[in-house]
Amino acid sequence: MKGPSLGVRFLALTVLSIVLMVVDARFAALKPLRSQLGMLLTPLYYVAELPVRAWDTVYLQLTSRADLIAENESLRAEALLTKRKLQKLAALTEQNVRLRELLNSSELLDERVLVAELIGVDPNAFTQRILINRGERDGVFLGQPVLDATGLMGQVVEVLPFSARVLLITDVSHSLPVQVNRNGLRAIATGTGNSDWLELRHVSDTADIRVDDIVVSSGLGQRFPAGYPVGRVTHVNRDSSQPFAEVRVAPTAQLNRSRYLLLVFSPESGYGDVLPALSLEADEDALPDTGTITEPDAAAPQTEGEQSDAQ
Repeated sequence: MKGPSLGVRFLALTVLSIVLMVVDARFAALKPLRSQLGMLLTPLYYVAELPVRAWDTVYLQLTSRADLIAENESLRAEALLTKRKLQKLAALTEQNVRLRELLNSSELLDERVLVAELIGVDPNAFTQRILINRGERDGVFLGQPVLDATGLMGQVVEVLPFSARVLLITDVSHSLPVQVNRNGLRAIATGTGNSDWLELRHVSDTADIRVDDIVVSSGLGQRFPAGYPVGRVTHVNRDSSQPFAEVRVAPTAQLNRSRYLLLVFSPESGYGDVLPALSLEADEDALPDTGTITEPDAAAPQTEGEQSDAQ
């Protein structure tokens, strides 16, 4: 007796497959069976992965000693260059201190910083806030400036016992007084809600500002210390029909990538000596545990004068 045709068997298997998928998706009857099948297939997965593991082992064994020596020399040269830059930065700091003493400055900038770690990001798409693992028990206070390795990130807006929330400079509700490093032109940098750029408000259409100008904190408002990098001018649009130019600034801080941050204890905020018992010497090996109080490599000069807080 002749069996069913190939088309009939294909159709039957298709219907059976659809039924099994529906039953598996809607009911739990097939879960034990699927678990047993997975256990049976585990050795097959292991065997299929053996060639890849064998290749990785052989590749590591065949890595030449010459390549390792070359990489070591490259890293050593890079470390020497980094140390040279640090030495030059220290020399510039000392020179800056001497110049300010010659100018009879009333007070030298003396700042302490506390290393913190980012532990959360606000999921709200309309706010630019992050959560750090330092709080009231560490001396964190409202309005405290926050930096990363490349520039200003924002300020503390909520202090909890063991954590704190930081408002980033790109948030639409945040503003800070800045100045152009090249000529000292003052302006207000306002967040746009976009982490890629800030906007300089009320910049005259005839103001001397150019693309690639460095923008730093001015120190006015007594909130952010003066001289910290804020961003670089990326766009200047002058329209004779408008009283102000359109100026965009790209933040220098790695707002979307930095994990370890610095909380600044500055004298102008009244918290310069909030942690007098802690060591001020930086230990680079201890930095990842975010438990070190350090002094910055280079202290920026403080701009004198008072202006109402733009924050």
